[in-house]
Amino acid sequence: MKSKNILSLCTLLVVLAAYSCKRDNFLNLTPPTTLATTAYWNTVADLQNYVNNFYQKDEIFPHYRNFSSLGIYSVDDNSDNMVPQSADNRLNGLLTVSGSGGYPGYFWKDIYDANYFLANYGKVSASAADIAPYLGETYFFRAYLYFMGVRSYGSLPWINKPLTTADTAMIYSPRLPRNVIMDHIVSDLDSAIASLPTKSKAGTQRVYKEYAQGMKARICLYEGTWEKYHANDPFGVAGQNGSKYLQLAADAANAVISSGIFQPDNVGVSNGYFNLFNQTNYASSKEIMFWGAYNQQQGITTYWQNYYQFGSDGTNSDGLSKSLVDDYLCTDGMPISSSPLYKGDDSLAHIVANRDPRLRQSVFMKGDTVISNVPGASPIKYFTYPALLSGTPNTTGFQIRKGLNTDYFQDSHNGPGGTDGVIYMRYAEVLLTYAEAKAELGTLTQSDVDLTINKLRDRVGMPHLVIASIPNDPKWIFPSLSPIINEVRRERRVELACEGYRFDDLMRWAAGATLLVGKQPLGAQANQFATVIPGLKIGTNIKVNNAGYILPYANISSMANGYQFNVGRDYLLPISLQEITVSNGKITQNPGWQ
Repeated sequence: MKSKNILSLCTLLVVLAAYSCKRDNFLNLTPPTTLATTAYWNTVADLQNYVNNFYQKDEIFPHYRNFSSLGIYSVDDNSDNMVPQSADNRLNGLLTVSGSGGYPGYFWKDIYDANYFLANYGKVSASAADIAPYLGETYFFRAYLYFMGVRSYGSLPWINKPLTTADTAMIYSPRLPRNVIMDHIVSDLDSAIASLPTKSKAGTQRVYKEYAQGMKARICLYEGTWEKYHANDPFGVAGQNGSKYLQLAADAANAVISSGIFQPDNVGVSNGYFNLFNQTNYASSKEIMFWGAYNQQQGITTYWQNYYQFGSDGTNSDGLSKSLVDDYLCTDGMPISSSPLYKGDDSLAHIVANRDPRLRQSVFMKGDTVISNVPGASPIKYFTYPALLSGTPNTTGFQIRKGLNTDYFQDSHNGPGGTDGVIYMRYAEVLLTYAEAKAELGTLTQSDVDLTINKLRDRVGMPHLVIASIPNDPKWIFPSLSPIINEVRRERRVELACEGYRFDDLMRWAAGATLLVGKQPLGAQANQFATVIPGLKIGTNIKVNNAGYILPYANISSMANGYQFNVGRDYLLPISLQEITVSNGKITQNPGWQ
């Protein structure tokens, strides 16, 4: 997910002084920096109220409450899965070193909050069993916050106590090697797992043991593949090949699987994949491991539906990329490069025919319902064609349908906003993590595939992946890797498309040179729309390449030669000049940033 730069490390001293005046309105608690022993830290309720603040932080659980977002379904805008109106600056190598901020400023205040709890919770007179859930939650949040920092900036200092203005040595301490920080993160997650209740005993929408195990699997897979694929570049870790973290990822994912609590939803159900993503309440779901709720009465709503539209009436600029669309297999389990079932790409109808149903359930086609149950005599609204010529036109012709709720009362054109739940973790991710970790370790068996990938294929009726007979794909996007790793990655891309995972995948796989540098994102064939969209003139108001595919960034000069991602620099964000200066050089710059 995208980072937020809210505070700078070098401003932490100011934060410590000013923080007593700024707290989340959700709880109206006494500020942590002024919590006197006699006024607080007396009851278990004090612990719960304190930890509740973490659940309200958008940097941990974003709610996407604004008019410019499709929610979680536009987070992939910074990847090769989706094509927003403007090219992503990081993918295009346009970021620069700032004079201040960053490193990774958004989380130091939150780290302080976690450390303050860990330094004071022991003052509460209560049983260890009553304290344990809140202790576990705090370890979980500190681990997650630190992981977000490592993901963006690499190595960091390890700060595990609430700092005071006298702790300048720790504030400006050198960054530790990233694997040392990762070991601290894993230790915090293990402490969380040991303290948290199981899902059946946890409170509603509170962090629980199996979710923490799922997060450990996610984080360790990230680090394991990062160390493996960055081993020979400046971003790797000396002497590390990632195998330790890959095994930890597999073990943590297996613990979730072995709990027997979860399973894919809607297996064998018509449109089961599509309907997984448009629910207002996931309390009864066997697959959604953690989610965020909305409430119209409280004014906590999402405006995702504002951006689903029906041809020329409305707008939806974000388009799926041709690269993503091409990765879906045909219904015979073979890639489009070799399957006799593939009908070609001269029309959307041909593209989705005989393809993995997840594609059809993710892309709008003519006649799809956009808004149903309209009150009175107003007609149901149907999709006609992509909004290629609207005020903020669709970029590719592949207009995203995944996440759509057709209920009139969930469409924010017609009311206070929608209440579809935001999904933070699905069991599908855990299954894919287990398969990928074992594939990277070279220990993936057919039984493992049947337990994971094939469970997801069963939902949509796709043929099983059989390790011994993987169809050759001359257009595998990672031709230097084994067929099984290519297919595991394909399955991850298809199942988790547009849910915010792809950028992290590209970074941890060191895939910039393969999938970004010099690549021009493409859309659908433009000719199919020329006779149905009034005013569309190919070459004038819509540009195409020599093969007739839409060129979304044809008018962006910096994209003339495709993405200019710098593989010697852009895998990590830069440290600001101010941070380096105030630390007297103890904080060093990331590779490639001058």
